[in-house]
Amino acid sequence: MNVTLLAHTPEPEKIAASAAKLCYSSSDIGSIRDNLTEEKTRNFIDMLVSVGHESVMEHVSFTFGIEGISRACSHQLVRHRIASYSQKSQRYVNENEFEYITPPEIEQNIEAKKEFESVIYEITESYSRIVNLLTESHKEKFIADGMDEKSALSKARKLANEDARFILPNACETKIVVTMNVRSLFNFFRHRCCNRAQWEIRAVANEMLKLCLQTAPNIFRYAGPSCVAEGKCPEGKMTCGKINEVREYFSNFKKQEYND
Repeated sequence: MNVTLLAHTPEPEKIAASAAKLCYSSSDIGSIRDNLTEEKTRNFIDMLVSVGHESVMEHVSFTFGIEGISRACSHQLVRHRIASYSQKSQRYVNENEFEYITPPEIEQNIEAKKEFESVIYEITESYSRIVNLLTESHKEKFIADGMDEKSALSKARKLANEDARFILPNACETKIVVTMNVRSLFNFFRHRCCNRAQWEIRAVANEMLKLCLQTAPNIFRYAGPSCVAEGKCPEGKMTCGKINEVREYFSNFKKQEYND
């Protein structure tokens, strides 16, 4: 898995603080950034979080490149609706000999791993056979309709890919570009940095949070799972029961990013 910060709003903390300043003062647009020192910016951010005024955070966005994750993970990721996504297409990209993600528990179990890899191999072989069969069938139809062979083959392959992909597994590796504003990221981290989140998307969320901390530490020092960000666990009887451990982990996690 690899998570990269591709872009972000310039001076993210000053942008959020400037928007807040406009809400709470008579400053005009031309002067809202005047005298906005690092200390005043930090104080604005503290105030915003303490009163739950997160709407100004929507003016700041971060764009991430994520690769080496499974389709199972990306399906969870795109459920966060206030965001923009661009994902590797299984319709336009042929998946012959596709890369795949093996869950750690399967990796550590010899028999389970053997069964897992056997199924992956069968799917890989079946996918290739289906693509070839469909490509040939479509090509013959297009040529019969008067299309030249080169164009017929190109169109046939595309149609073959989009139907053959139906047998590809959730383990299939994918790549995706994600853009979220800070308010959406806060929500994302509350849900996906949580111990109860699935292991893969939790790892993605933690890497995204690390990158955000390096760029806007005053904003994201409050971010994390609900037990960190809100001081309590919302899971009720389904809590992981390790609130103190989680809080300590993210406290050390954030100190490490500040030191770096």
